[in-house]
Amino acid sequence: MIVPALGLGTFRLKDQVVIDSVRTGLELGYRAIDTAQIYGNEAEIGQAIADSGVPRAELFLTSKIWTDNFAADKLIPSLQESLRKLRTDHLDLTLIHWPSPNGAVPVSEFMTALAEAQRQGLTRHIGVSNFTIALLEEAIAAVGPGVIATNQIELHPYLQNRKLVGFMQQHGIDVTSYMTLGYGKVLQDPLIQAIAQRHAVSPAQVTLAWALQLGYAVIPSSTKRENLASNLKAGALRLSDAEMAEIATLERGERMISPASLAPAWD
Repeated sequence: MIVPALGLGTFRLKDQVVIDSVRTGLELGYRAIDTAQIYGNEAEIGQAIADSGVPRAELFLTSKIWTDNFAADKLIPSLQESLRKLRTDHLDLTLIHWPSPNGAVPVSEFMTALAEAQRQGLTRHIGVSNFTIALLEEAIAAVGPGVIATNQIELHPYLQNRKLVGFMQQHGIDVTSYMTLGYGKVLQDPLIQAIAQRHAVSPAQVTLAWALQLGYAVIPSSTKRENLASNLKAGALRLSDAEMAEIATLERGERMISPASLAPAWD
């Protein structure tokens, strides 16, 4: 995998809240941090990293290009602005955040611009987020096979996205799961809770361990030190084949993120 298995998400975290979360995460041992232009927190994350004293070479920084910046003449300048805010000369991974609304900017245009940013050394790897199989096919056609590092998608026990995941695995594209805990809904599931009790761990650890054992990267966020620490331990938890099979039965196609102005025709 190119993407570190367990990273720190920062969606919806702003101002001092995100500074504290990133600072605590870095203290606990997180080294992968995921943000986006639209989150409005890149500068604060840059500050938290600078204050932490953790060398840049130890970090894996991901940000995402917002839809307003997809045009060929805007993408690289917007990425350079993100780099300025994050106080670094490169990202480890830069993603296209959502497909262009109504196809306003062709996939070939923004993927070619993103590949040029990679060629210039502004980002080590490139990828996409919220892309369907059809959109991934267009993206691969634009930049060539083996270039797209990951597709970051909503994926949790209630939305297991197996068809899309199968396509990605066929093409060597890492699966990054966001919303792995399903807004906390999954943590209330009786099956998840029963498995957690069996292992004397939290339901969040069980859910993250499930995704990690399937070979996915996860980027949970939290503002609480104990949750950040607990989430980090999910990588050490091993679920049995029977438990993995049980969790597989929770699939119900429940999508929690599908903004009308952005969402493609999902697989």
